[in-house]
Amino acid sequence: MPKALFFDIDGTLWDFKNYIPDSTREAIRLLKANGHLVFICSGRCRAYIQNPDLLGLGFDGIVSGCGTMVEYQGRRLFHKTIPADLAVRTVETVRRYGFRPILEGADHLYLDRHEFGQDAYGEKVIREMGSRLLPITELWGQWEISKLSCATNGADRESCFARLKEEYDYIIHNENVVEMVPKGFHKGTGILKVCEILGIDPADTFAFGDSVNDLGMFSTAGISVAMGNGSEAAKAAATYVTSPLPEDGIYNACWHFGLI
Repeated sequence: MPKALFFDIDGTLWDFKNYIPDSTREAIRLLKANGHLVFICSGRCRAYIQNPDLLGLGFDGIVSGCGTMVEYQGRRLFHKTIPADLAVRTVETVRRYGFRPILEGADHLYLDRHEFGQDAYGEKVIREMGSRLLPITELWGQWEISKLSCATNGADRESCFARLKEEYDYIIHNENVVEMVPKGFHKGTGILKVCEILGIDPADTFAFGDSVNDLGMFSTAGISVAMGNGSEAAKAAATYVTSPLPEDGIYNACWHFGLI
């Protein structure tokens, strides 16, 4: 019976240096040859999923922005955006509490470079986004976004979260990083939207991930697989823990479940 498989990107399909193991490439090829559907399922918004090596693996579709956008065979089938007035209020609020925001949309990311000049992740975003990266302040209120991520080093996070709790769910990665997603959306809702559109039973889905923003899809998919290099929270929530990414983690899990 064909299955639908959903793969996180960072820490799952590739590492921080964008290295994709050959075994992962072979696993994706074999999955497709065996009639399974393969999807990216990422917290990244679509504008930040452009790497030709990654897309060249041949995915059938992309769930991006923590479930806020769904594509299948190159067609955009669903897209949730944050209204402009709420987006402005959100940026004003998070900055008031000392957050440094990155606004994430289907076509562009927005950040003010002076806020991220010495930040490793910010430097990575600036380097990789090119013309798809736009400024926040110079384009005030003109952003098209579905979510945001914030560096929160030393900020009063709880007070900020309380002010926006009716509008957002928070994915807290650590004491320095939080993702803010429209209320009720996560990677699992993206999987359910794919299942609804394509007539797939959620029991026939697999989810592969490594971090806290994968917990939504872990609780939704029929089988959840945590990478051996993943967080303890991801491992505790998964059906199965495979080997780490560089040790053929995806290939080994697909073989374990008889998918390849």
